[in-house]
Amino acid sequence: MKKIITTKDAPAPIGPYSHAVMVGNMLFVSGQVCKHPETGELMTGDIKTETHQVMKNIQAILSEAGLTFAHVVKTTIFLTDFNDFAAVNEVYGSYLLSGGYPARETVQVSKLPLGVNVEISVISIND
Repeated sequence: MKKIITTKDAPAPIGPYSHAVMVGNMLFVSGQVCKHPETGELMTGDIKTETHQVMKNIQAILSEAGLTFAHVVKTTIFLTDFNDFAAVNEVYGSYLLSGGYPARETVQVSKLPLGVNVEISVISIND
């Protein structure tokens, strides 16, 4: 049985998808970009600012499902410029201080929605 997870604390989806879907004890969080949930503004000052907003959006969705970053078991990071890897990794890692690091891949893509530079999706398990 699946349950749709939605929160006002993350930006509304820009297409036909949900913030996240819970199936059993697994939560699949859709890719998040640096859109501010209240203003709809893209937080694109620099790659660290973008990444912080992405992680805050993911955190809000996890929280709505009763989870934290400690429950994340898999992450996918999409970058438009792999030269941003170190800065994104620094911010990303600062949100994952407990529970060990999840499995992850990071890939460079030619373009992301809304012209942003980073998008991140996660899979979590409520154990």
